[in-house]
Amino acid sequence: MSRPVLLPGTRDARGRLDEAGGDAAVVACPPHPQHGGSRADPRLRAVSDALVERGIDCLRFDYGPWDEGVGERTDASAAVDWAADRYDAVGLFGYSFGAAIALATAAAPSSAPADAPPHDGVDALSALAPPASLGDDLDAVAALDRIECPVQIVAGERDDTVDWAPVAARAAELGHAVDRRAADHFFVGRYDEIARRVAAFLAPRLDA
Repeated sequence: MSRPVLLPGTRDARGRLDEAGGDAAVVACPPHPQHGGSRADPRLRAVSDALVERGIDCLRFDYGPWDEGVGERTDASAAVDWAADRYDAVGLFGYSFGAAIALATAAAPSSAPADAPPHDGVDALSALAPPASLGDDLDAVAALDRIECPVQIVAGERDDTVDWAPVAARAAELGHAVDRRAADHFFVGRYDEIARRVAAFLAPRLDA
């Protein structure tokens, strides 16, 4: 079952909740909206399907109006807050641009200063093909130092679309899970495989 969700806040950000009827949910952040990224992204849909099979709801959302990554981070934080008000445990997943947004969101709310404590609504996070940064204001590598929940980084070793290696290296230094796959940035033909790995990481950490 899937139903529409209007995220709280002043931005027009909307999503769909794929329901399994459990006590945990994962918020899924889509790739770059200016390059066609949306909640319908096939990687997000595959992850959602794998989570629902494990009894975990998944909120796939679309960002509001383009805002250079700042408003998009606000949207992700609003989605986490929405889920945290309704579920016992909340995970966060993002692909590409959405992976950097997810890392930044788990590190602190969008309105917080750089030294703010981690977002306490996130219990586990998986980032697929994360870029090291999104401009000058969003450093995904630095965000890892301010995340206290378990983190999984999944990257394609043939990915030459984003600079994922610094994220994977720092995550490994911090003792997080790093899963390097023989794939490019898009993981074409391997959506289900990647989705199973993401769900297998998130589910036990959300007690599902």
